Amino acid sequence: MRYADDHLLGFTGPKAEAEEIKQRLAQFLRDDLKLELSQDKTLITHARTGAARFLGYEITVQHNDRQCTGGQRYVNGNIGLRVPRSVVKAKSAPYLLRGKPARRTQIINRDDYNIVATYGVEYRGIVQYYLLAGNIQLLHRLRWVMLTSLLKTLASKHRSTVTKMAAKHKAKVVTPSGPRTCFEAVVEREGRKPLVARFGGIPLKRQKMAFIDDRIYGRGAHPRKELVTRLLKGRCELCEHSGQVQVHQVRKLADLDPSGPTQPAWAHAMARRRRKTLIVCAACHDYIHTGQTTAHLTA
Repeated sequence: MRYADDHLLGFTGPKAEAEEIKQRLAQFLRDDLKLELSQDKTLITHARTGAARFLGYEITVQHNDRQCTGGQRYVNGNIGLRVPRSVVKAKSAPYLLRGKPARRTQIINRDDYNIVATYGVEYRGIVQYYLLAGNIQLLHRLRWVMLTSLLKTLASKHRSTVTKMAAKHKAKVVTPSGPRTCFEAVVEREGRKPLVARFGGIPLKRQKMAFIDDRIYGRGAHPRKELVTRLLKGRCELCEHSGQVQVHQVRKLADLDPSGPTQPAWAHAMARRRRKTLIVCAACHDYIHTGQTTAHLTA
């Protein structure tokens, strides 16, 4: 059995004593709790010269002899949280192609509202998680990468340019730190407030009492597929009886028998509808495959 929870312990003293504490802790877990301490993941780090990684943050002990506040060095000895540079690199990677921001073809067929909302949710989640870090300014690189990728995606969708997309969606939002530039897509709704998807607009400044403000965006209305609508009717398109229905499908319309008196009723119905699918009841489906009429068919 492995102990999966993460813990960070602080200790002031020589490294030899820290090693002894680690061994005693491993023995306690093994003998009393029947758990295994991972030697590869249980590290001893000098907090002033190095940084301990914990829950995505780098944790250090700050030291700066040049910074004085009120004649005293309040920074020295305080615990500092930092955004690791590797995190910025890893979070930027999905939006890069050959080292440059690129469009995301996976979402290019969505409407503008959903594209901006997707980028906005992903960016806001990362920034809000690291608002406690003292060097949150490192995320300016991530913002530029994601914004460029967003604008390239919109430009590719509309066969336009990044400059035109930036001018179309650029907006201002009021924050506790003053107005900030963001990019919005708005869906107007009759008789109701418009839906607004936003990317950016979050000041990259440390907040000691940060909390997550994750708004839920409503999805735009998407019409049902025609096949789904036909299935939900529960009506056979040959005999017009209601009940349980099935789908008969052909690879292509050219595979149907040529039109004429010898063409089956089901093939004529598919050719007339110009559809490769036909919603039929079980009896009509048997007729299609066996050729034995079991119900009154209507063309």
